[in-house]
Order: sequence, then C-alpha cells, then structure tokens
Amino acid sequence: MLQIAGAAAAAALIGYIILHVFVDGIFQDPFANFFVSLCKGLGFSEFRALWLYQVIFRDNKTLFIMVGLLLLLLVSCYLAMSRFSKYLNQIGTALDRVFNETNEPVELPGELRPMELKLNTIKATLGQRQQDAVQAEQRKNDLVVYLAHDLKTPLTSIIGYLSLLDEAPDMPAEQRARYVDISLEKAYRLEELINEFFEITRFNVQNIVLEKQPVNVSMMLEQLVDEFYPTMRSKSLSCSLSAGDDISVMADADKLARVFDNLLRNAVAYSFPNTSIEVSACVHEGSLQVFFRNKGRPIPAHKLESIFEKFYRVDSSRSTQTGGSGLGLAIAKELVTLHGGSIHAVSNAEYTQFTVQLPL
Repeated sequence: MLQIAGAAAAAALIGYIILHVFVDGIFQDPFANFFVSLCKGLGFSEFRALWLYQVIFRDNKTLFIMVGLLLLLLVSCYLAMSRFSKYLNQIGTALDRVFNETNEPVELPGELRPMELKLNTIKATLGQRQQDAVQAEQRKNDLVVYLAHDLKTPLTSIIGYLSLLDEAPDMPAEQRARYVDISLEKAYRLEELINEFFEITRFNVQNIVLEKQPVNVSMMLEQLVDEFYPTMRSKSLSCSLSAGDDISVMADADKLARVFDNLLRNAVAYSFPNTSIEVSACVHEGSLQVFFRNKGRPIPAHKLESIFEKFYRVDSSRSTQTGGSGLGLAIAKELVTLHGGSIHAVSNAEYTQFTVQLPL
C-alpha cells in the first residue's frame, strides 16, 4: 500500500513537471513549429495547420498528461500487486512448511522477517506438543502393559489359595485363616490395579466442571489424615497436621479433596519407613497455601517439572507396587489450575515438599 501511494504521489509530481516545465515550457515552441511544418509539408495551409495543432494538442494537453499518468499509475499498481501476490505465495509455502514434520525452518524475505519469526515459533511449539503427545501416549501404553502383567500376579495367587481352600475343607483353622488373609490382601491389590485402569480412561474422557462452595480446609485435611492412618501405620509412618481452626476457601469440595488425597497418597508411597509426613495449611497474602512434606528419596531437579505430566513416574521401572498410574500428580495440577491456583514441588536430601496455592 505504501508503494502504491508512493507511485501515485510520484506520478502526480512527474505530471506537474512535464506539464509546466516541458509541455508549457521547453518543448512548447519547438514542438508547435515542428507540427505546423509537418502539416504544411502534407499540403495544409498555415492557418489549417495552426488550427489542427490547437484542436489536437493545445486544447487537450491536460488530457494527454492525465492519460499518461494513469497508465503510469496502473503499471506501478500492477508491479506492487505482483510483489504482494509473491509475498502471499511465499507465506503459503511457509505455512505448508510449518505443518510438515521436517525440521526445516521457515524462510521468508527480509520484509517479512517478523512473520518468519512467528511462524518458526509456531512450528517449534507444534513440534514440541507433538513430541510430548507421542511420549505421553508411549508412557500410557507402557503403563497399560505393565498393569496388565501385574494383574496376573494377584489373580493367580487368589485362584491358587482359593483352590487350596476348596480342595481341603478339613484344613486347620489357623492355616485356613492365613490363606484367607493372603487371598484378601491379593484381592485388595487387584482392586487397586483395576482402579488404575479406570483412572487412565476417566482422565482422558472426563469433562471437569467445578461446583464451588465454601470449604473448610482444616476439617478436610483432618479427615484425610485420619483416613490414611491405617495405611501409614502398615508402613511404619506417622503424620502431623498443622492448620488453623477455620481456614476456608471457595472451591469444589470433591475436586479439592481429590487433590489433597493424591498428594498425601504420593507422600505415603515414597516415604522412607519410620519417618513422619508433615501436612500444614495457612493463609498468606490473600491466598491459601497447603504443604505436604515427606522424607524419601529426592527427586532429581530436572524431573521436578515432568512429574506433573500424564503417566510420568520418577521411578521408570516396570513395577507398580510403589508407584501408581502416573496420573495422580497430573490430575492434581489440572484441578488446582481450574481453581485458579498453582502447584509446585521442591526436593532435596532432607525432604520433598509439594505446595498448593489457591485464591481464597
């Protein structure tokens, strides 16, 4: 557009110069004399020749100038639009390169450098997202294979012990009770694995809608710690809770309880035996802060951000005895984000701490 405007201004200036400097100035007398002489040579009288000059040129010189300038402007517009069309074609080619799977960067002329930078940024972002999706899908598939394999172990044990009980009705009571306890323990483990399968499916298809209401966080944390008491006792763990009497927040009670449950469950799973888990909550600068601290193997610094990704587990071994489906922390982060809050983790040789921050 600037080129077209510049061409129009230049055409007007050129027209003014031609009209007043050349047509009405330098070339007026020589051209008039040349035309009259030419007409006389063709047999016209001097009066007739002067009349023809006046009718054809003198009375229409402004029209001739305007037609010439219009043609000049049209040529300038054509050249400018041709360049503009060339830019559009180059942008179209660059967009095709953005969405292909090659690593070739987008290249555009210098005039389109800002667009080139933006398109390369988009290409890099799309590539990273595609890579993350592939990795998440691979982790999910690996996890499903691991869980399917692990389902066989408790199921085989349950069938074996129940078969023994069925084949030996006169089995001593002490031995029968032992087999029943083992079968029950394996059944609980089987239930956990099935729940993990269900969790994987639900995470992908569930549309989360928050129903906010006043929630007493202090009471929620107290109930949560009580519910985990048998599990912590079986692992020789203790738990201390430090929270005010009436810390409340506007939140979805079920979703918030799920966040805290996942974080405490994670702390229990990765704590060293005979250690204490610390749960605390406070209000700081207009926001609720809840802390879950445990003593266990430290999480490497480069993995602290990845632990909130779907199906990611710090322990990449195939055993699921100590680790879950790799969804607990991902679900917690998503729910906290939906509440307008944030969650992050720190880990060192002394402790690992997860911090949840929510607006009151």
